[in-house]
Amino acid sequence: MADATRKTVPDWMRARLNVNQRFLILCLVAGLLCGLAAVVFHFAIEHLFSALWNFAQGRDPKTFIAVMIAAPTLGGLLVGIVSQKFVPEAIGSGIPQTKYAYYNKGGKIRSYVGLLRLILGSLYIGLGNSLGREGPTVHISAAIASRLGRWGFQDASRVQSMLPVGMAAGIAAAFNAPLSALTFVFEELLDNFSMKALGGMVIAVVVAAAVSRSILGEDPILAAHLRTDYQTSAWMLIALPLGIAAGLLGHIFTSSTLALRGFFKRRKSFPKWLLPASGGLSCGILGVGAYFLTSRFGNAQHSVFSIGYESLEAAFENELTVPILATLLLFKFLAVVLNYASGGSGGLFSPTLFLGGLLGALVGIGFTHLHHVGNWVPHFPADDKVIGACVLLGMGAMFASVIGCPFTSLIIIFEMTGNYDLILPLMAGNMLAWQISKKLRPIEIYNSLLLQDGITLRALPAYRGVRDYRELPVQAIMTHDVFQLKASHTVGECLSRIREADKRFHGYPVVGKGKKLLGVITHHELRENEPEVELSTLLTGQKLLSVTPVTTIRDAAHRMIENDYQQVPVVSPADPEKLLGWLTANDIARQQNAF
Repeated sequence: MADATRKTVPDWMRARLNVNQRFLILCLVAGLLCGLAAVVFHFAIEHLFSALWNFAQGRDPKTFIAVMIAAPTLGGLLVGIVSQKFVPEAIGSGIPQTKYAYYNKGGKIRSYVGLLRLILGSLYIGLGNSLGREGPTVHISAAIASRLGRWGFQDASRVQSMLPVGMAAGIAAAFNAPLSALTFVFEELLDNFSMKALGGMVIAVVVAAAVSRSILGEDPILAAHLRTDYQTSAWMLIALPLGIAAGLLGHIFTSSTLALRGFFKRRKSFPKWLLPASGGLSCGILGVGAYFLTSRFGNAQHSVFSIGYESLEAAFENELTVPILATLLLFKFLAVVLNYASGGSGGLFSPTLFLGGLLGALVGIGFTHLHHVGNWVPHFPADDKVIGACVLLGMGAMFASVIGCPFTSLIIIFEMTGNYDLILPLMAGNMLAWQISKKLRPIEIYNSLLLQDGITLRALPAYRGVRDYRELPVQAIMTHDVFQLKASHTVGECLSRIREADKRFHGYPVVGKGKKLLGVITHHELRENEPEVELSTLLTGQKLLSVTPVTTIRDAAHRMIENDYQQVPVVSPADPEKLLGWLTANDIARQQNAF
């Protein structure tokens, strides 16, 4: 394998440049290519949706409705077919896939995964589905950086080190936010600060952001024309309740997305390739419904479709009434949850900022009305630009609540809007929202998605010594793919099957009809019984000890020690006979000694 890799590095590069010099050059190239890829992705989505919307608007109402429902459904159908047949990594936001590649695959992402992600993401979001472009941009950029790393290095660690470079470049170009790109990589991927990692990322971020700004312009993504005479003490009265509201709404959003996604994954009877189309159909219906509802309120909005920043900019200017804001908040919330849970190809950054901004606008309008009635807050202004400031505070708090990166949530709002005047209220609201979300759901959304897919997080730094491993849920370290024995088989049949599969373990779960868990049997018990004995007879009177995925590692370890067990089955909280995984004392010890 090393020889094959060596041949990909040009002779002149190996002869004239050392490893560090090659790394810096590849970081420059990665920044350039990732910046161009981000711009292409941005233009593809923007122009495709603009063409779709202009085409639909020029038709009669029935045709308009048919087009705007059919387009997201078609986008979902294309994603479903291609992802199931060719590239399953192209669904979702791309950030969990990038984390998995970094820690479990040595930073290797296949090049065609990035290409298909760009094509599918452009079609899915450009045809109106309600997800964002930033997560897919990260995945596309990571694939580019991974390809460069495999081309330029023999050392596997150097190949892996290129992935954060691509990730940072993708965020910088997608959001026009170079500083938050760096903090996001450290908070979400690396989990610790490293000057060695920082140097390469800074180079790529500078180049990618420069490419993006040269083509898309220097202006921030969102035009936020806010006041400059804020009184911090007065604004804390808005930031704190808004932080609480965003923390709770973010928890509801995350829980709804994960619950519905889990439901779809368990639905074996429904074809997987049709699921994204069902999400697209739902988005089309919700988008059309919101458009006609908001038109009845005097200001028609189509922002439930696609990215939706137009309505967010209108909210900054206080151009949207309470009924319009409430309609968009509810319909966008449902559309995003359905799109993402059904397996769409798109991210959560933009939808999270959108929802937070509308929540902030609603809170701001309510607060200003109270203030007008009683004038009870000193130094609190009463003009339209107060609402814009509340939109900004809501965006930051919602981002911190859902994405779970509090420092990035602060910096990214400043960079996206070009406004730095509300730093203290923004910090207070963001940290409060993050703490509430953390308390209600200790595992943030991207790691929860990996766990839901049965991907172990043992290697991720957030699940090692940096945190108290004992408070983590069992699902963070359990084995999902379990070797099972059938109760109707004899001891001889089971031993023969174990030898053929080369699956000798200390113990095995035993299942009966319908794969219902009946008990556990050890290898020693199999060896000491006659070959013709049925397993079901050996389980008579057995006291079965089990845990659930949400049981903490501490509690599971205590139960195993008290009962002198070295392994336990992990079962569904709703059905103790449904086997979900397997936990051993070695799993716990491995996690304890991760550092």
